[in-house]
Amino acid sequence: MPHVLIVDDDASTREALSAIIGEDGLTTATAGDLREARIQLVRQMPDVVFTDLKLPDGSGVELFEDLDPRSGVEVIVITGHATVESAVNALKMGATDYLVKPINMQRVKAILSRLPRAGDLKAEIGTLRGELRRMGRFGLMLGNSPAMQEVYDQIGRVAPTAASVMLVGESGTGKEVAAQTLHELSLRRKHVFLAVNCGAISPNLIESEMFGHERGSFTGADRQHKGYFERANGGTLFLDEITEMPIELQVKLLRVLETGMFMRVGTTKEIETDVRLIAATNRDPEQAVLEGKLRLDLYHRLNVFPISLPPLRDRGKDVELLAQAFLDELNERHGTKKHFPPAVKEMLLSYPWPGNVRELKNYVQRAHIMSGVDSDSTATVPLQITLSKPAAGTAITIPFGTSLAEADRQLILATLEQCGGVKTRAAEILGISLKTLYNRLVEYGNDAREEGDPADESRALGGADA
Repeated sequence: MPHVLIVDDDASTREALSAIIGEDGLTTATAGDLREARIQLVRQMPDVVFTDLKLPDGSGVELFEDLDPRSGVEVIVITGHATVESAVNALKMGATDYLVKPINMQRVKAILSRLPRAGDLKAEIGTLRGELRRMGRFGLMLGNSPAMQEVYDQIGRVAPTAASVMLVGESGTGKEVAAQTLHELSLRRKHVFLAVNCGAISPNLIESEMFGHERGSFTGADRQHKGYFERANGGTLFLDEITEMPIELQVKLLRVLETGMFMRVGTTKEIETDVRLIAATNRDPEQAVLEGKLRLDLYHRLNVFPISLPPLRDRGKDVELLAQAFLDELNERHGTKKHFPPAVKEMLLSYPWPGNVRELKNYVQRAHIMSGVDSDSTATVPLQITLSKPAAGTAITIPFGTSLAEADRQLILATLEQCGGVKTRAAEILGISLKTLYNRLVEYGNDAREEGDPADESRALGGADA
């Protein structure tokens, strides 16, 4: 039977917690200060500790020194409204959750309903690490580069706790997938996960979308509407592009984080919510604070556990692993058995991927679509190197009635010119073998060896036609 230790210098608080915990069938022990708490720890190691931060002989966080990190003991800290920041610091040290005095007993029950599964959850995270070694997969995330190994370690540590998480990374690095993985490995996974893009909601509607509204609260409000905080109760709310949230709404968000209470638009009635918040941004959050895009106090509340997602260019051969996973998914969906030709694999590893994983996924889909119906390999389609406007001369115009042979000639010569005479690159873009390109250039009266690379020539003469 799970055992709970309650550490608080207020006798009425100890009695109230003992009563509510006892109703759930858990055994309890109590202590009024650190000295008594340490005696209880020697008598019986608890599964859960509820401890006040302010005790007569010190701080409740000192008990972390008496607990073996491998024991799996969950620590819930108790604090007053004026010292919520201390509770946030305790979360950073390893506390699972915190309660604000006067203690809401419904919140205690919600915490207890999640805690018995914590040991199983940690065992599951250990199993995922085994899958990572075998398949390069960690939950919903894929990749086994050193940069991602560090991310997985951080997710594994913070997922079972109640700490707010700030995901920082370039656009397309997979912040929403990381947030979903955090949720699936948390004690809230049986509840809802809601993702909200703060930059995609009209500033006039964002408060209503976040907190809901009552019927008649504004023009067009013909019915009551429950907002994200109400619908995500018990689960996880992912706020993407948090720096795009209006400053005036950030004040209200901060209040929800501090009190767990909010009001729908059009009413003064407070509603309680129990939501784990994960925020994300592709900006430097500290720079966003300096620019007035993000409140400093909100940043500190959201940044309890920051995780930086690496860009794809820093993930080495994860590119190949991800690309193959995307291709496998397309093959399964369309009943095909396509593979990447060697030229495509080389391009995948040499390209810097400014659009990160999102750009890679789009490229794989494009290569799959452009390949022939009967082809067993993907097409060798060009990668988009830049988002800037194309330079003059990068487009050719072929009048109606031009023969196919002439159109081929113009396209091949124009592509070769844009590649600076590098025939291997031109052949890759055109989707033909190097030998075919040399043969066509001879047909057009060009010296195939002019401006060529000797290595290109030897490969072309010794290679088979595609």
